[in-house]
Amino acid sequence: MTVDIAGAAAFLAAHDNYIILCHERPDGDTLGSGYGLCRILRAMGKKANVRCKNEIPEKFVSLILEDQAFEEQTVVAVDIADPSLMGAGIREQYENRVDLCIDHHASNRCFSRLSCIDGTAAAAAELIIALAHELNVPITKEIADCLFTGLTTDTGCFRYANVTPRTHRLAAEMIECGADAAGINTRQFETKTKTYAALERLALESMEFFLNERCAVITVTQEMFEKSGSNESECDAIASLPRQVEGVKVGVTIRQRTDGSYKASVRTYDPVDASLICSRFGGGGHKNAAGCQLGNDLAQAKAALLAAIGEQL
Repeated sequence: MTVDIAGAAAFLAAHDNYIILCHERPDGDTLGSGYGLCRILRAMGKKANVRCKNEIPEKFVSLILEDQAFEEQTVVAVDIADPSLMGAGIREQYENRVDLCIDHHASNRCFSRLSCIDGTAAAAAELIIALAHELNVPITKEIADCLFTGLTTDTGCFRYANVTPRTHRLAAEMIECGADAAGINTRQFETKTKTYAALERLALESMEFFLNERCAVITVTQEMFEKSGSNESECDAIASLPRQVEGVKVGVTIRQRTDGSYKASVRTYDPVDASLICSRFGGGGHKNAAGCQLGNDLAQAKAALLAAIGEQL
């Protein structure tokens, strides 16, 4: 059943002992929303912990809270459009137990008992802020840091087409509540590890152009991870690189996973719809940013993806 912010807030107020799920290979929005909601619930006197399949990247460790001891009762998913995004292990444990999903992906599969979805929101953090207001929970500096992290990372530091006037107003509110906007933006956008810098160099060397140079494709292999000393947790920033080239309307990053399969991250400029491209392969996301799983044959996967992009172009 779909609920609005008031309905989601009423549910949160009526229950306790929360497990909050973030998606695998976590980004700033799922972690900022997850730990922001966790702090909000604890401020209400409730018990709550956050769960994520993967280790939290170093640039997000300031968001982490220590676990509380309690018996799990209520499961909430944040920024998770599909159960497969929970990751192996977490999915098997929680997929059929999610009571409430809070998300901003219009492609959300509504797999939870209650779904609070706003496809117009630039980040799931926008919904968490609305919930804090509805629950009358004061937004502390610690909560504001979490939620500003969600806002800025899912909008590319407020550069993407998903940004609305509401996004800017909420970001301003988080700064008024004490969020360290400059420090967060520096950490997220101006600081690179040496291993990421090495991986980025290898990724850029792999760039190919197709469809009259309107599509640029980067391929990141396991060999590149080994050479650079990097790993998948540092790979998200690479997805924005191919679209930055002049004349490119569709940027694609194909990443090889440890099992040999490939995942594509697609970034587009209007009017090309990334979610429509990825839906052809069982994926989804937003109009200008989406992803999908591909098979183990790179040449075949790339050809099929380029065919779908060609139709859009």
